[in-house]
Amino acid sequence: MTEKRQMVDGVNTHSRPSELRITDMRVANFVGLPMDVSIIRIDTNQGISGYGEVRDWASKTYALMLKSRILGENPCNIDKIFRKIKQFGHHARQAGGVCGIEMALMDLAGKAYGVPAYMLAGGKFRDKILCYSDTPSVNDPVEMGNRLKARMERGFKFLKFDVGIDLVAHIPGTISAPPGMIETRDVMHPFTGIQLTKKGIDLLVEYVGTVRDIVGHEVPLAADHFGHINLESCIKLGRALDQFTLAWYEDMIPWQFTDQYVRLSQSVTTPICTGEDIYLKENFKPLIEARAVSIIHPDPATSGGILET
Repeated sequence: MTEKRQMVDGVNTHSRPSELRITDMRVANFVGLPMDVSIIRIDTNQGISGYGEVRDWASKTYALMLKSRILGENPCNIDKIFRKIKQFGHHARQAGGVCGIEMALMDLAGKAYGVPAYMLAGGKFRDKILCYSDTPSVNDPVEMGNRLKARMERGFKFLKFDVGIDLVAHIPGTISAPPGMIETRDVMHPFTGIQLTKKGIDLLVEYVGTVRDIVGHEVPLAADHFGHINLESCIKLGRALDQFTLAWYEDMIPWQFTDQYVRLSQSVTTPICTGEDIYLKENFKPLIEARAVSIIHPDPATSGGILET
């Protein structure tokens, strides 16, 4: 009797995993965190629930349209359900529904078995991880540097900021672009015809130099959101910024253009990073096989969830 009791001591007897069934899915929408985001809750017949995130600024519909396909399923069958619904995901925010559900299933299964979600993904690999702090940009480089410095004072040891054309677009002579292209958001970078002029590059170099002087050269500092400029402008700007030993240049061009990433990587000395908008592991393969980037940067809210990442 004692041996039998010891066997069940670590088991949540209020949950019978083999008999769990999904009964409902609800959504809560949050605004200004600083992004807008939807959190889903998957409920079961045994009173336990799991939570997942639909990626920032993604429509809750991406998750809700899958509700009918998961009702009645056992949430512990994570891989089975993922294979069933992954056909309805796509790159960037269109993957938010599939990924949010996968996260919620991992949360649910962990609660059912009484273990953290990482135990379902092969167990713990390390006791702590380094998180970087992204920081909203401002046009004044001194204020930008002080904002990043404040992050350091809060304990962050890795920083990221934006170095985009928005910082100089209001200054005459910094950008050359066809009519209407600077305002567009639905034309991919290589096709906008937007180019940075020498004046624009020089001003961005001055901006980054001021920021770097304030935060120091010891802390890793990554750069993102360069704007919808063409590959040639990315190369010119990248070469000009190489002197600041930035941690990486992120998403300078869309991830789909592997050949352009090869050219970019071979043209600059700063590591090149992309991946947050790629859905499913097989779609990272072309970039990796071509050695087109130095850093793969998946987002679990797009890449397929916890297990796929």
